[in-house]
Amino acid sequence: MPTVLTADGVEIYYKDWGSGQPIVFSHGWPLSADDWDTQLMFFLGHGFRVVAHDRRGHGRSEQVADGHDMDHYADDLAAVVNHLDLHDAVHVGHSTGGGEVIHYLARHGVERAAKAVLIAAVPPIMVQTESNPGGLPKSFFDGLQEQVATNRASLFWSFPSGPFYGYNRDGVEPDPGIIANWWRQGMMGGAKAHYDGVVAFSQTDFTEDLRAVQIPVLVMHGDDDQVVPYADSGPLSAALLPNGTLKTYPGYPHGMPTTHADVINADLLEFIRS
Repeated sequence: MPTVLTADGVEIYYKDWGSGQPIVFSHGWPLSADDWDTQLMFFLGHGFRVVAHDRRGHGRSEQVADGHDMDHYADDLAAVVNHLDLHDAVHVGHSTGGGEVIHYLARHGVERAAKAVLIAAVPPIMVQTESNPGGLPKSFFDGLQEQVATNRASLFWSFPSGPFYGYNRDGVEPDPGIIANWWRQGMMGGAKAHYDGVVAFSQTDFTEDLRAVQIPVLVMHGDDDQVVPYADSGPLSAALLPNGTLKTYPGYPHGMPTTHADVINADLLEFIRS
């Protein structure tokens, strides 16, 4: 399998297909590069080079005990980008991956990047604080960590079966294959990475990262997102970005790159070519 060794000695798995302008995809918690397969195939067919990696501790990357924080996530992404010598790249991040993307660009600079896209992403910050009263209570994330530590298999079945894809909404028919694929990806990863990752995606404050990134950034968010609530994420991120654009999707769930791939892919393509 193609891997790159990070500065602290962790093997990171990646996919690298095609040629042309690179589009680099960063996945959500607790998944893997496989979650982007529909996008990889679409953009490969449109003449782009597509790259997606498994975050440390996730998927086929090494299951280490530490380094499950946004600084390491950003540094690992930089290791992939530098190893492949990517230039003029478009970075696309979903959920936790959106935090990874914006932190990477702020921490490592935009010299190798052209544009970025945040899809249903966790910035500016998810947890409720005095300065972020609209966030989710820390107790919610504490409970999520407890489930990861004690009954991860059941959590990883119920989460995509309900709020992640909006399958708990009236009139929405669950897709068993999509649910099973989510479970498969989650269970491939390490429990310690998933446990620590809850803190990384919920408690990291990306406010200054968003302010620092000058390149064009498209913020895509569904207003029925039950995982990263819309009002405390998408509009706030777009307002903080110097060159940000918000695109709101009425009724779309958190997992909209999968459930509404045709719409999301078309809008991504339009933004990248604009």
